[in-house]
Amino acid sequence: MTFTVRWPDGRVEDCYSPSLVVHDHLEAGRTYAVEDFLARSLTALATASERVRAKFGFACTSAMATSEQLRASAAAYEFGQYVTVLAMHPPLPATPTSQESR
Repeated sequence: MTFTVRWPDGRVEDCYSPSLVVHDHLEAGRTYAVEDFLARSLTALATASERVRAKFGFACTSAMATSEQLRASAAAYEFGQYVTVLAMHPPLPATPTSQESR
């Protein structure tokens, strides 16, 4: 999956994860303090890499590369500045509400 973020200076960056687990940590349209975004992203990417390890027997180098990319990008900003998650693709599948499932 990819998630697109806008950094405090307006720069837009696409990020890759091998797992939809990022949806458990970030929300499209939401703004996060840089330090919170970085912590959430790194946790999600570590989990994604471990899911790859569990399935294939090796960690995901792409997830780790994205982690390094995000660390480098975040280092350009001071804590307390904000980053916005613009989009996440693919979105999670819609779950039917209790009304729809009847």
